[in-house]
This record gives sequence, structure tokens and C-alpha cells, in this order.
Amino acid sequence: MQAQAESIKAQLDAIAAQSAGMDWTVTLGVLAGLVVLAALVDWLTQRIVRPLVSRAVRVSPTKIDDALLAHGVIKQLSHIAPALVIHFGIALVPNLHETLVQVIGKGAIAYMVLVVAIAISAFLSALNDIYERRPAGHSRPIKGYVQLGKIIVYTIALIGIIAVLIGKSPLVLLGGLGAFAAVLLLVFKDTILSLVASVQIASNDMVRVGDWIEMPSLGVDGDVVDIALHTIKVQNFDKTIVTVPTHRLIEDSVKNWRGMSDSGGRRIKRALYVDQGSVGFLDEAMRRKLGRFALLKSHFERKKAELDEWNAQAPERSAEPVNARRLTNLGCFRAYVTAYLESHPKVDHGKTLMVRQLEPGPTGLPLELYCFAATTEWGAYEAIQADIFDHLLAILPEFGLRLFQQPGGGDLMAGIAALRAPLDAAA
Repeated sequence: MQAQAESIKAQLDAIAAQSAGMDWTVTLGVLAGLVVLAALVDWLTQRIVRPLVSRAVRVSPTKIDDALLAHGVIKQLSHIAPALVIHFGIALVPNLHETLVQVIGKGAIAYMVLVVAIAISAFLSALNDIYERRPAGHSRPIKGYVQLGKIIVYTIALIGIIAVLIGKSPLVLLGGLGAFAAVLLLVFKDTILSLVASVQIASNDMVRVGDWIEMPSLGVDGDVVDIALHTIKVQNFDKTIVTVPTHRLIEDSVKNWRGMSDSGGRRIKRALYVDQGSVGFLDEAMRRKLGRFALLKSHFERKKAELDEWNAQAPERSAEPVNARRLTNLGCFRAYVTAYLESHPKVDHGKTLMVRQLEPGPTGLPLELYCFAATTEWGAYEAIQADIFDHLLAILPEFGLRLFQQPGGGDLMAGIAALRAPLDAAA
């Protein structure tokens, strides 16, 4: 350390001794001329050369050069011209110490390296813009790879700038990076995780821009609006924006509704809870009443033939109704709902369609409808589902069935009033 301090002191003494015999007037004049020349070159580049290039780009039939112009690639490269003037002109200034000439020259080179790095970054952005205009660009974005490329470019530029300023080969700096590998892995941990996740997402086609995804653990329920290297932006249906780390899509469970959108139909899966006390066999009056339903005509014909055949196998079964197979109001209602769904114009008849009983519980007997609406548009889907259940709720009493629901305040008040009526009459 002492030897280095003495060396620097000797250089400063030499500069001071040389400065004593210099003609600073000539030196300052040449420096001023160099600065003016650099400013003039910059003015010519910005005011004449760049507008001419921009005009030629605009009239060109290709779209690639338009993207380069829009992202400022040409503008960034134009800043190299004055730096070149400084780099080559500083050596021509008389009476300047060699150390000062080297410092200024290296500074100009470092500036040009930085400008080139910025221009390459803008070029990568232009490539991404060009790719997104293609049909596959919307569904398979490369924004994450572009961002990774920018990180590599700026890392190389940083190494190059340091190498130029200290006068060493970049290979020497790269050779010493092994000692900092652990630090680099710690610093770029999220970047490495995001890169691996981006590759898996792209290769497996897990998520695209425009997909509706759900991640309850992160409060995500909406459409993907942007996929980048480190983050994925999702706009929830309440219009809030959720930013999710890219690697979380690999680590956590994600529900993607793209399959539903691509199928053209959206599932309806909802149950009517029937009061089990209202289920019973059909008597003749109820059979005649339900015979008015056009949707039940084929059901009655088919069941009549089936039941007659079964009962005919043992004539004694017909002697007592309890020994024979008979129709039930719930079975007829299931047949009616199935026929109603099969004839509904807004139900997708090419997909699964059934009406099934679920396990009875304290809230009644669930009669579940399982079918698909012939649309994926949210508003239309809800309208179709509501229309179906409006009709079924209204027609259910025609079958002698009741829906189960918890008693409300009005039910309790009506019951109390019914109990008090005889007392009030007696009083």
C-alpha cells in the first residue's frame, strides 16, 4: 500500500512539474475545440442523420425497422458519434498528461459500451413487439426470455466497463467470478427460479395471456394480462390487479379455465332440495294430471310397458298395489327435468346431461342437474341457468312435491297465528 501511495504521489508530482512549463492557453483552446466538435457532431447526428434514417424507415414497407425506430434503437446508437470524437480527439490535445488522456479515453469507451448495451436492450424489446404481432405471440409470450436476455446483456456490459476502466482483460474478471458464485446465486435466486418456471410454463403450455385462472391461496381469480420473467399479472373480476411471482405457478395449485372456454360450453351443476315427506306414488288423479305434459308422454308410454311386463311375470303382484311396481311423483319429475333439458335450445346436447339423486340429508333430498350451457360468456351462462331453475321451481308443485327450506320468520308467525286462532275464537 505504501509503494502504491508513493507511485501515485510521484505521478502527481510529474504532472505538476509538467504543468509548470505548459502553455495552458493552447491546451484549453484545443480542448474547447474538441468539445465544440463533439457537440457539432452530436447536433448533425440528431438533427440531420437521425431524421433522414427515421424518414427512410417510415416509408419502408417492412415492419421490423418500424419497431426498431419505435423502441429507440436508432436514437441510442446515434449517441456513439460524439463519444468517438472524444475518444480519438483527446490524444491530439497538446500538453495533457498521458494518465489524463487514458482516463478520458477509457471513459469514452465505457460510455460507448453502455450505449451499445442500451441499444441492444431496445432491440430485444423491438423483437418482442414484433413477435407479439404474430398469431402465436398472444398465447405464447416470450417476454420472460427477453428480460433474461437484457439481464445478460447488462451483465456483460458491466464486466466490459469495469475491464476497460481498470485496464484488464474481461477474461480475467470472468475467471474471478468463481469466487463470487455463491453470492451471485443468492442475489439472482429469484431470477433463476423465475427462469426455470418460465421455461416449464412455456413448454407445458400451462398459462397464456387471456386465460382465466384461480389460485385461492394468493387471492387470484381472474384473467392473465401479462406474463414476464419475474411476475405474472392477473386482473381479478373485481378489476384489482394481483402480481404473482412466476415460480409460484409451479409451486402452487392453479386452476385454468381455458379448457372450459375452448369447449364452447360451461357446466351447470346445481341441486334442488326436495322435501322427502312429499315423495309418493302416483294415483289415478295425479296420473291424469301429469298426462297433460307433452314432455312426459314418451316417459309414460315407456314406463307403462316396462311395469306391465314386470307385473305380468307374477299376477299376484297386481292383486295388492303394495306388491306391484308403480310410478312415483319424484321419478316423473326427474323424467320431466331430463326431457326439459334435452329440449332446451340453450343447453349443449353434445355434452354430459343427467339428473341424479344425491345422498339425502337433513336439508332434504338433493336432485342435481348436471349439464352444460351452450355458451361460455358469463352473463349469458347465468341467464340460462336462472331461466332453467325459475321454470323448475315454479312447476315442481304440479308433481305434488315440495322444496325443503329452513323456516323463516313469516313461517313461524303463521304457525303461531294458527295455534292462537282457536283460543281467540273461544275467547
